[in-house]
Amino acid sequence: MKRSITLTFSLLVAIAMLAIDRASTVAPAAATYAKDVAPIIQKNCMTCHRPGEIAPMSLTNYKETRPWAKAIREVVATRKMPPWFADPKVGEFSNDCRLSDQEIQTITAWVDGGAKEGDPKDLPPAPQFPEGWTIGKPDVVLSMLEEFKVPATGVIPYKFFVVPTNFTEDKYVQFAEIRQGNRQNVHHVIVDVRYPEQGGIPPAGELTPERREALRQQGAQSGQSGEASARATDSDGRLVGWAPGEAPLILRAGHSKLIKKGSALIFQVHYTTNGVPASDRTSIGLIFSKVPVEKRVITAGAVGRNLEIPAGATNHEVTSSFTFKDDSHIDSLHPHMHQRGKDFSYRLVYPDGTSKVLLSVPRWDFNWQMTYFFKDHVPAPKGSRLECVAHYDNSVNNKFNPDPTTVVRWGPQTWEEMMIGYLDYTLDKQDLRKPQPQAASR
Repeated sequence: MKRSITLTFSLLVAIAMLAIDRASTVAPAAATYAKDVAPIIQKNCMTCHRPGEIAPMSLTNYKETRPWAKAIREVVATRKMPPWFADPKVGEFSNDCRLSDQEIQTITAWVDGGAKEGDPKDLPPAPQFPEGWTIGKPDVVLSMLEEFKVPATGVIPYKFFVVPTNFTEDKYVQFAEIRQGNRQNVHHVIVDVRYPEQGGIPPAGELTPERREALRQQGAQSGQSGEASARATDSDGRLVGWAPGEAPLILRAGHSKLIKKGSALIFQVHYTTNGVPASDRTSIGLIFSKVPVEKRVITAGAVGRNLEIPAGATNHEVTSSFTFKDDSHIDSLHPHMHQRGKDFSYRLVYPDGTSKVLLSVPRWDFNWQMTYFFKDHVPAPKGSRLECVAHYDNSVNNKFNPDPTTVVRWGPQTWEEMMIGYLDYTLDKQDLRKPQPQAASR
């Protein structure tokens, strides 16, 4: 009898313990905005989702966030937000903005539990963002000297604007960010540096086609290319670009882009029309290196210029490559295509024939022109070849395709195509902290 009572009591205790454990699993403490969700949004969303930034709604507090709760649950559960397109099985990147499984579960539990606010005392301190900038407060802001008047209709060729820096000493830039004056009409911007030794600095203001052609000829005579290429001075001349989804220039400590004293910046701006007359005055913010500079960062591109995509093609392949002439390290990669782009990958082929995939973007999105910054920069020995492979969908299956009945070739407009595997890299042999010879060369 005593044994039976003991067994019954033990069984009841076990059942009770199982019920308690199950209850704690099925009904955890309810997640609240203040304690659980606000820290996630502040860290991962608020850079874009705040007043004046590119996102369509602000999420800086509970009142703003609550109406979007179900939509937030959907986009984080499907990993549409935060936007990230690299294959997670390939490479490690310092700007990987994907939410963890735990963060997704927290947001899901919050929404499923009624999206409650919680105790405002649990809120973390609100992050402080410099107004208008994501890189922090710039040391200097340089703008187009005059507004450009955007017509209501028509195709606008690329425009080029000369912006003097008036720098009286060399400047080493670690962070740079482009701010469009008019987001509705600015499709993309590229800012290059024009050095004084490149045949002089053009007059400030818009560059005429005739003047741009003269600059090209001067570059060709000196073995350079483009409006602001400066390869003979151990730099490529490219400073920073902007397109939808593209990150600012963010370099590691001791790395920089050089703007020599007396240089000018050349803004290449692509405008699109939308039926309404408008104006634009784009700017760039610069933050200079606060530590001794070891290396200049060089921007290059593996370009597949001779592309020809047949009408109706569903998976047309285009390749390009870039060969390293010196022992180098790769800092970041930036694939670029237009609306027919489907996927893009980079593979580094070493001198001994072995190879490694550095980046794979299996689902290209024209609206998110992302740069992928390596967590640890990748060695690229002399003679290594960076091979890029892209595929294009020029068929009716591509809902973004402007015209599946036409053969598509290289061109600057969005209904044309491009294939560029941009990369940022440094030279192992370079150390600017040491005394430099008078005539530096790559």
